[in-house]
Amino acid sequence: MTDPADNPAPDAAFWKGRRVFVTGHTGFKGGWLVAMLRHLGARTYGYALAPDTQPSLFDAANVAGMCNHLIADIRDAGALAGAIRSARPEIVIHMAAQSLVRRSYRDPLETMQVNVLGTANLLEACRAVEGILAVVNVTTDKCYENRDRIEGYRETDRLGGRDPYSASKACSEILTAAWRESFFAGAEGNATLALASARAGNVIGGGDWCEDRIIPDAVRAFSAGKPLIVRNADAVRPWQHVLEPLSGYLLLAERLVKKGKAFAKAWNFGPEKDKVYSVARLVEEFSSYWGGPAEWENRADPDAPHEAKSLVLDSAEARREISWRARLGFGEAVRLTAEWYAAHHAGADSAALAALTERQIAGYLDAVRAET
Repeated sequence: MTDPADNPAPDAAFWKGRRVFVTGHTGFKGGWLVAMLRHLGARTYGYALAPDTQPSLFDAANVAGMCNHLIADIRDAGALAGAIRSARPEIVIHMAAQSLVRRSYRDPLETMQVNVLGTANLLEACRAVEGILAVVNVTTDKCYENRDRIEGYRETDRLGGRDPYSASKACSEILTAAWRESFFAGAEGNATLALASARAGNVIGGGDWCEDRIIPDAVRAFSAGKPLIVRNADAVRPWQHVLEPLSGYLLLAERLVKKGKAFAKAWNFGPEKDKVYSVARLVEEFSSYWGGPAEWENRADPDAPHEAKSLVLDSAEARREISWRARLGFGEAVRLTAEWYAAHHAGADSAALAALTERQIAGYLDAVRAET
């Protein structure tokens, strides 16, 4: 019989009834994570600021109805500590962040306060609460010192950050490693809590309306009957559907609970290096599924702040040790994304969008389980 620990899909028996604390639940990835946890039967508690886009996945799919939650700031150490004490979680997944590169140029101090101080606040709060078994700090693929190389970055590669956002996430990684070694290891620390970080990026999926992201920009332009203006059509990114890394985070959390410190380190979650695509390829693929006028043009901005030309992850360790890999083909990931936005564009209400979100989660997990 197959050991459930080797399954490539999150184990519903493990998650049923689990108390899970999610920061950033009002965001795009956080909302999908809450929906996936509800599908698996977990008892989820969210902590985040109110959505900063209108519309938002949180409102459009009624994510608030899928969890207990508190609207509050990750920078408020007292409020955060109180929320974690009240929730009494077994697992904490930290996703609250200022996640936009270009915004970090406009407000670098906010970016550092949220992404660095916010992480420290979270880890200190977890240190003071008994019963927490696992913490996953979700950072980004941009935490590496980027040299625009073709081969994927490994977890042991040098951290860095040319822009404030990337630097803040590298700091979050260093901080996580320091807290792990200082407070969550050995006789002097909380030996029951296993702390890991997860590095992924450039996810797509329904319900993202953030600024300066290619799919949300495309949806806004196409919905208005205008051409999409692309800044850097040749940039290469490890695009993947949001459900792919989220399933990886949950698999990692399972390993942290079941096998502890052996998995308490940094992990990459990205597609294989021969399955990364340019911005132009993504726009063309999404346009083909849009079902209406979908024109675009490349218009480079010579005054735009620096963004990496190429970014690829090596996720061999997650494939080998966690049985995780990106399973959706590029076209299927884009199709699911377009299906969600098309439903919203057609006027689907929150109940219909929540049901569509649930169907996409169920379909994805069923397909992954069918591979075993």
